[in-house]
Amino acid sequence: MSKLRVLIVDDEALARQRVRRLVQAEPDAEVIGECADGREAVEAIRRSRPDLVCLDVQMPELDGFGVLQSIPPEVTPRVVFVTAYDEHALRAFEVHAVDYVLKPVDAERFRQAFARVREAHAHASAADRLGRLLDTVRSVSTDPGSAAVPAESAAPTGFASRILVKHDGRMFFVKVGDIDWIEADRNYVKLHVGQVAHVIRERISHLEETLDPSLFARIHRSTIVNLNRIREMQQWFSGDYVVILEDGTRLRLSRHYREQVERQVARR
Repeated sequence: MSKLRVLIVDDEALARQRVRRLVQAEPDAEVIGECADGREAVEAIRRSRPDLVCLDVQMPELDGFGVLQSIPPEVTPRVVFVTAYDEHALRAFEVHAVDYVLKPVDAERFRQAFARVREAHAHASAADRLGRLLDTVRSVSTDPGSAAVPAESAAPTGFASRILVKHDGRMFFVKVGDIDWIEADRNYVKLHVGQVAHVIRERISHLEETLDPSLFARIHRSTIVNLNRIREMQQWFSGDYVVILEDGTRLRLSRHYREQVERQVARR
């Protein structure tokens, strides 16, 4: 297992030495460099792309927040602020810092912060892995050399190809391949098809059993999504993720369902 690569940024040599010893006490971490000012830190982050930066707030010329503003989003690492000033904590939260540790740094407090970094890194790795799987699925489905198969005929025998909807005295069918996502609403579900939501009396757990798992995945206790409609995923709070559909709809992927979704996508 690869180690977390850590960059230490502080204008005080003794502070850098203290943080370095604490990082070295973590078996899955390695210090890849130290910087004494913000501008040096920006260059080191661009060049080395660390997993974590232990970052002081107040430094000459360019402070810790200036460092984060000076690097492109695609190379922004996780950040633990290590500072003597507690008044910047709210701003640290706004820039999505993993933790905010006050000097003098207590060893146990640093271990707690690093545990949060470790957890965030593991969750992000899982999200990246699922994102790559989804990209692979999309590239295969759009390959000119692959045969185009209508959604209803592609489903294995036993899975629904259409769902009956009753509305205002009318009855009609909705093709399952046209459904973007499905939302539970007590004893009903809403079938979201474009801008339209069809309501049927059915429990989401029962409907899930009728759907082809190579096309649909349960991502939350109240949500099923068409895997072909997923555009991207973003890490959220407490191990959950936000799934963003092609039309911009944002849905929560619960960590409880994450491994199941990964398995379903991998089988496609």
